[in-house]
Formats: sequence, C-alpha cells, structure tokens
Amino acid sequence: MASPIASTHESTGAGTPIRNWLAVAAVSTATFAMVTVEAMPVGLLTPIGHTFDVSPGAVALTITLPGLMAAAAATTLPVAIGRSDRRTVLLGLIGLMLAATAISALAPDFAILLAARAVAGIAIGGFWALAASCAVRLVAAHHIPRAISLAFGGATAANVLGVPAATLIGNLSGWRVAFAALAGFGAVVALALRLLLPPLPATEVVRPRALARQLRTPAVRAGVIATFLLVGGHWAAFTFVRPMLQDISGLGAGAIGPAQLAFGLAGVAGTFAGGAAAGHDPRRALVAAAALLAVTLALFPLIATTPVSGIVALLVWGTAFGAIPVGVQTWILQAAPDHPEAATALNTAMYNLAVALGALTGGVIVSCTSVTGVLVTGALLGVTAIAAVMIGGRQLTRRAGALSAASATVEEREW
Repeated sequence: MASPIASTHESTGAGTPIRNWLAVAAVSTATFAMVTVEAMPVGLLTPIGHTFDVSPGAVALTITLPGLMAAAAATTLPVAIGRSDRRTVLLGLIGLMLAATAISALAPDFAILLAARAVAGIAIGGFWALAASCAVRLVAAHHIPRAISLAFGGATAANVLGVPAATLIGNLSGWRVAFAALAGFGAVVALALRLLLPPLPATEVVRPRALARQLRTPAVRAGVIATFLLVGGHWAAFTFVRPMLQDISGLGAGAIGPAQLAFGLAGVAGTFAGGAAAGHDPRRALVAAAALLAVTLALFPLIATTPVSGIVALLVWGTAFGAIPVGVQTWILQAAPDHPEAATALNTAMYNLAVALGALTGGVIVSCTSVTGVLVTGALLGVTAIAAVMIGGRQLTRRAGALSAASATVEEREW
C-alpha cells in the first residue's frame, strides 16, 4: 500500500498533470494570503492605535494573539475534522479567514478587532497544518520537494510583497482599506481553490494519541525541536532588524525598506534552493541552512559594520532562513510517512509558537542587553538546533530508505 504522502494524482508514470500544478499554485497563493493576513498589522500599528486610542504595545496583540491561536489550531483542528474531505476543510478555512479579515476592516472598537484577529489565527493555523500534506498529494513522488518549495514560497513571498503592499495601501488609504483589499484578494484565491483543487479524502484520522506518538518518534521530535529553535532564534533577532541595520551597519532610515525587500527576495531564493537540496538529503540541507544562519547571526556585529557589508550579511541571513521551513517540512514528511498530517500539525504549531515567543523573548533580551544580545541568542539556538538534527538524523535516514523502496514499488505497479 502506498504511503499517504505519495502522489495521488490521476496520471500514471512519472508525470504530474498541469491542472495539479495549478492546484499546488493555488495552495501557494492561499498561503501567501494567510501569511499576509497574519503579519500585516506590523506596518499598520500606528494608524490602528490612533483609530482606537490604544498604545503600540496593545496594538501588538493583533499580531501575538493570532500567532498563539494559530499554534493551538494547528494541533486541534486536524483532530476535530476527522475523515472530512481536506478540500472542503481548506475552503472552509480560507472562508473563515475572509470573514475575519472583513470584520477587522469594519471593527467598531478594539475588542472586536482583537476577536476577529483571534478567529483569523484559527484559520491560519488550521490551513497551515493541512496545506503542505495536501499539496504533496497532488504531484508525483519525485516532485514532492518542488511542491513543498512552492507551498512555502507563497509564505515567503508574503513577507516580500504582501505585507509591504498592505502597508502601502494602509498608508495611502487607511488601514481599514488595506484589510478590505486583502479580503477581496482572498475571495479570488478561494475561488481558484474551489475550481482547481480535486477532492482530497482523508488518508488518516488524526487523534490526540497520534500527536503524542509523533513526539515519541526521535526523527519527528528532532524536526519539531529544530523548528522551534531556528524559527524562535530568527524572530528574536529579526524583530529588531531595523535598529541592527541602523546602529551596527549605519544604514539610513530610507534604506531600511529596500534592505528588507532584498531580505525577502533572498528568502524566496533560499526556499527553492533549500527545497532542491532537501529533496536529495534533508538532514544535510537543514544542517547547512542552520549553520549558515547561526554563523551569520554570530558574526553580524563584527562584519556588518558598513552599509554594504550589512546588506550582504542580511542577504545571506535571508537565504539561510528561507531554506529552513521547506527543509524541516521535507524532514517531517520523511520522518512520518504514515502520519503526515499529525506530524505536520505538530510542526505548524511549533512554528507559530516560536514566532510569538521568539519576538517576545527578543524584546526582553534587548531591554536587558542590546541588539547584539539577540544576535548571539539566535546563533546559540541555531547551534543547538544542529545538534538536534544530527541526533535525530540517523533514524530519518532509515525511514527515508524505506519510503524510497515503497515509492519504487508503487511506480513499478503503475508501469
């Protein structure tokens, strides 16, 4: 019997129908919309605060709260949906996101806005928990790394294009218009998903015990730990990238925006390069990306002391981090070939929790020390993640070998 993460597309042989690739692209665009919704208040904190007469710290809850809700939903929703068709669930989740975003645009008071953002977090976490495992079911087995890269590329592109675009719209027309525009874009994406996604019957029923069992699998546990450490370390540092570039590298305020755009573009490149490398050997790919991230963060205060060297270091940082989510997801799918949704749900929950706690921890460290402190912290967490990957890698290699043998058997039967 084929593994659940193997291709379920309709063709035979090694090909993948164009329609299936369009469906993967629709999933990628949906992740773009979801991540943009999650992060868009970053550039709109001030106007939102002025509208409701609340402090910037209070407005920051519009980012922290969805992150925490997403982490909770990533583990609870896969259990709650049972044997429901995954296509139906994905459409329902993007519809929930649209409703929450529209309500945010019309919120009469800050409490309603926070409630809507919490609902959006549920949709985001649930969608992320299912998106990758659904996308890989649409393509041939040897195209799985490419499908994962495309799905995660949408999330990376959101930071490059989605959030800056939302900020620009908000600055020109008001933050409510930015939320409304994103809801309109999401409606178009929902239509594309409805037209392109085929039925995706459940390949497993995720139960609470299954989630716990995944944590007892060394390779899965190592991947989840790596996600928490690397994502948490990155966000602890990246939350304060503006003062880093200004105080350490001497960039002017006008250069910060273009520098962050360059970071995002490097992240997109890293996502696809990391996906290709992970397709051959996820352990080596993940170790290489983590090592590059740790070294860059550790050396940033020493080598990024001019505007040029600061931008170069930022590009390396972006490339390294872009390769990490796709590398970990490839690792997770190989570590749990029989339970991809359960393992992905755990990884998604840990990712969102790491974003929220990473930014919070970074704030504490900066308050107690300086921006150099969060860079060192991120580097140390990266080194710890490498150790976790190396320890869990031996079992992953054995599982990957078994999965390859099963895939080869399936292909022989198809032929």
